Amino acid sequence: MNLKRFLLSLSLLSLLAPLHASAQSITPAQIEQFKSLPQAQQEALARQYGVDLDSLGSSNGQNSAQDEAIRNPAPVVTPVSSGKDKQLKESEVETAGSSAENETKTTRLEPFGYDLFAGSPTTFAPVTAIPVPAEYSIGPGDEVRLQLWGKQNQQLSLTVSRDGTISLPDIGPEPVVGLTFAELKERIATLIDEHFIGVKASVSLGELRSMRVFVLGDARNPGAYTVSSLSTITNALFVSGGISKTGSLRSVQLKRNGRVISDLDLYNLLLKGDSSKDVRLQPGDVIFIPPVGQLVGIKGEVRRPALYELKNQQSLSDLLTLAGGFTADAYPKQAQLQRVDDSFNLILKDLDLSDQKDKKLNLKAGDILTVSSVSDQAEGFVSLVGEAVRPGRYAWRDGLRISDLINSLTFDTTRNADYSYALHIRDNKGQNRIAVTAFSPRKALEQKDPAHDLLLQSWDRVILLSETSAEKRQDAMKSIISQLQQQTGPNQWAPIVRIAGAVRFPGSYPMPEGGSLKELLDAAGGLKENALMLGGEVTRYTTTDKGTGETRLLTFTPSRVLEGGENLSLQGRDQVLIKSVPDFATTNSIALAGEVRYPGEYTFAPGDTLKDVILRAGGLTENAFPRGAVFTREKLRQLEAQRLQEAQDRLKGDLLGVQLQGNDFQGSNGERSQQLQELLKDVQDAKPVGRMVLDLAAVLNDDQYPSILLKSGDRLTVPEIPQAVTVFGEVQFPTSHLHTAGLTVDDYLERSGGPTRQADESRVYVVKADGSVMLPEKSAWFGGRSQQLQPGDTVIMPIDVDRLNQLELWTNVSQIVYQMALGAAAVGNL
Repeated sequence: MNLKRFLLSLSLLSLLAPLHASAQSITPAQIEQFKSLPQAQQEALARQYGVDLDSLGSSNGQNSAQDEAIRNPAPVVTPVSSGKDKQLKESEVETAGSSAENETKTTRLEPFGYDLFAGSPTTFAPVTAIPVPAEYSIGPGDEVRLQLWGKQNQQLSLTVSRDGTISLPDIGPEPVVGLTFAELKERIATLIDEHFIGVKASVSLGELRSMRVFVLGDARNPGAYTVSSLSTITNALFVSGGISKTGSLRSVQLKRNGRVISDLDLYNLLLKGDSSKDVRLQPGDVIFIPPVGQLVGIKGEVRRPALYELKNQQSLSDLLTLAGGFTADAYPKQAQLQRVDDSFNLILKDLDLSDQKDKKLNLKAGDILTVSSVSDQAEGFVSLVGEAVRPGRYAWRDGLRISDLINSLTFDTTRNADYSYALHIRDNKGQNRIAVTAFSPRKALEQKDPAHDLLLQSWDRVILLSETSAEKRQDAMKSIISQLQQQTGPNQWAPIVRIAGAVRFPGSYPMPEGGSLKELLDAAGGLKENALMLGGEVTRYTTTDKGTGETRLLTFTPSRVLEGGENLSLQGRDQVLIKSVPDFATTNSIALAGEVRYPGEYTFAPGDTLKDVILRAGGLTENAFPRGAVFTREKLRQLEAQRLQEAQDRLKGDLLGVQLQGNDFQGSNGERSQQLQELLKDVQDAKPVGRMVLDLAAVLNDDQYPSILLKSGDRLTVPEIPQAVTVFGEVQFPTSHLHTAGLTVDDYLERSGGPTRQADESRVYVVKADGSVMLPEKSAWFGGRSQQLQPGDTVIMPIDVDRLNQLELWTNVSQIVYQMALGAAAVGNL
């Protein structure tokens, strides 16, 4: 960063004066910047400058809403999120003792057909973009478009009046109300032929009349709606948002003058495409939706598992038809009916749906039918899962082994498969338990070791684990570990052990009783290179004779375990820890640059000092300037960056406070705000250095000087012997001057033209070449401002604080300036 430009920009702060304009002059950019601050800081600034946060947040709300509406127009249909239907997610049917309701809560069976109305309309405008059918009945308000051609060419737009007539030129009023569209075309063609010679007519309908109908009952949004005269029952249902899940789909009634004109069963429309009952509406019609009828559910291997509404008396065969029939995996011979009897007891009944007698069983409200899968009943197979090229089920035969299921490690397993550790799971269906055995695929296939080339039985599972992904490995273990935990009874330990530390795949693994520590190390993918081979620990939880818990610590030597010279039998809930070698494979380095005999990056051992490394690098050159050496450390740089960020945040808050007060009468505050923005940008561009002030000559030559212990990432830069003294700050000509022996601080200030009007001469300070700071006015031994300077020194003339009306703002800026001045003086003299 250009420090000269930055220090000059500090003079902009003197332009700040009390601001009294209103917050209405705040720009949107300033508002967004204000909103980016933490809430507590926003409130503090609002109190300080008398700004109403609510009015600030909504000042442009109306325009923003209008702009947003233009950019993102509202959709015609939006997803439904009715509060009533949210409650129905938990209880679809208000039926006392209904098992269908309980089933819905647990398995989320959804009522069939209601997703037809999954969208809620955002506009109730009549729908007119529909072809006019020939049987459409003409009524008052319809627009008749007439085109004449032949001897006369004319286009006419005729609206049916309230008395039911249209006025034809040269013919007069003609009654048309009640005519169908086909009859209207025929009637007008006849009139034209009778009154005109050589003229033909084409008749069409333009804008159609709209009418008001009522959608009542268990509608999602009951009320009165304006619809097109072409609308049918389903059109009105869509306009109103559809049917609530408490409403019936089997009996949607159209009432006209108190009489039921049509009873629409939406199941016929959804399942058969039958719209014969979907009649057209007339003004004043009422669409009434009664409450939902009796519900039954069906799940399992059917095409449309759901809750279905019964109509009249229906059987299991009817329910299967509604559900679309069986899937390809269905096993109709084994189905189960769940029912609540007259005594409100839950009963289960096994059914054979391949038997017509069982299929004729009549349904009751709340019945739940479950159709089993043929895969659940299958026998004579084994499963291969995980890192297999062709996972799936394979036919089982007597004598089948692992090597028969996996013929080749190269062609039958993926390249990520673990050849040292895999799992064999045996399901005991009668007891609902599993047994887990570990084996080595390599030993099973290449060595035909019977201990690993296991004999398989029907229903066995073989799981090949990933050698590269810890996530896949643990995912394969989750269900196994969960089932092992569930099948463990009281006073038993689940056969699960946990390993942590320097292993490739730490985590929990199934381990049979008496499993060895070597097997667990294989399960965890082996040891990492930083594993401590001299010692590991096993934490074992046991129960004493008195029934109290006890923890024991067992030790082992990992190197001997791997060699086979030591082994340890594990028990359930054991926790194994493989220790790590401290600071394994970590290298510490320091960078030497500048006037060093052999510059470069040097590694060092713990306890090495800066002097040790410099001597290894051949020492300093003849042109080295040790007094101006810059020694930086990453930890110090991070701390400086943190302090710098904190100061910047406070400066942003103060700056936004000035902006929130707006422009004054003369409009000068806007200019000052812009200047402060530029200042803030300069501050944000500042980079922390992380310099540690030291005397390099004393480090190398004085045995009494404290040794500088090195840390990785340290850097030492030794500059050449400088010849200049630099003057920065509030002087007329900030620049660098050739060092002249005998010149004092005042001499160099005079050579830079002297102080400006904004300068504070009492606070002049000097940044020495080694990074230390001297205050001439306060240092007795320094000799005051008559003290002579040395090459590489920097004189800084600060701005006069008393000239600033924002003292708190200056305090924040001064902290940042101090940090930047030290860093710039250090780097600038290299």
